[in-house]
Amino acid sequence: MTRAAQLLAVWFGCGWAPKAPGTAGSLGALAVAWPLAAYAGWAPWHFAVLAGAMTLPAIWAAGVEARTSGRKDPGQVVVDEVVGQWVALAGVRDFGWKNWLAAFLLFRLFDIVKPSPVRQLEALPGGTGIVADDLMAGAYAALVLILMGWFNLY
Repeated sequence: MTRAAQLLAVWFGCGWAPKAPGTAGSLGALAVAWPLAAYAGWAPWHFAVLAGAMTLPAIWAAGVEARTSGRKDPGQVVVDEVVGQWVALAGVRDFGWKNWLAAFLLFRLFDIVKPSPVRQLEALPGGTGIVADDLMAGAYAALVLILMGWFNLY
């Protein structure tokens, strides 16, 4: 089970990127999302459901990898970025290239800057703290995208 947890935690290798593994994890989330939207006809809300379905496995995998590595939030764990990026995608109006880019950039901004309570959620124990802050960063990004859509800013 440790190997399965590690594979999920590093999102099938994205977390082993030598530079910016979190960004690689976000791009890995988009690599899964794009064909689902383009070819399977997924709507934005489907990604909120997908993120919800993946939250418990992500918490489990992140917790196992943290315990195995002996670090609270190992850099190679990027499954948290994956679920957070999917939450951000749930806020887009439609799947034009500008919306993909906006969801990516806004999520990365909130994940890096960590406005309150994103930073405080990191203090939760184990995999919960690793994943919860990214879910909140994704929620902030989705909220901004929803508001931008309401005001026809994109």
